[in-house]
Amino acid sequence: MALGHKGSRRIVVDGTAYRWRLRRRPSYLQALAWAPCTFAVEHADAPGTTLAVTTDQPHPSNWFGREAKPVLPSDVARTIQLALREGWTPTAPGSPFHLDLSAGTIDR
Repeated sequence: MALGHKGSRRIVVDGTAYRWRLRRRPSYLQALAWAPCTFAVEHADAPGTTLAVTTDQPHPSNWFGREAKPVLPSDVARTIQLALREGWTPTAPGSPFHLDLSAGTIDR
C-alpha cells in the first residue's frame, strides 16, 4: 500500500528521505476518542513496506475536545528510528510493519 503524495509530508532521517501522512480528519472511532491517533510512513524514493504507527493519544481533531498534542516531525523522526531498530526494512516488499506505541508494545 503506497501513500499518495497529496497530503503527505517529506522528512529526512539519518540521510534517508521518507514520506509520512496523518489522516486529516479522524476516523469515526478516533473522532469519538475510542481509538488512538495513527499515521503511516514509507520510503520516499523506493516502493516497499509501509510503517503503520499507533500513537498513545487521541487524534487532535477528536469531537470531544480531549487534549491531544499534534504529531510533530520530530516525533515522526524518533518513531522511524525506533522502527528501524525494531526491524522495519522500508525498501523490502511485504505487508505493513505495525508499531504500536499505545501500550509500549511492538506488533509485527
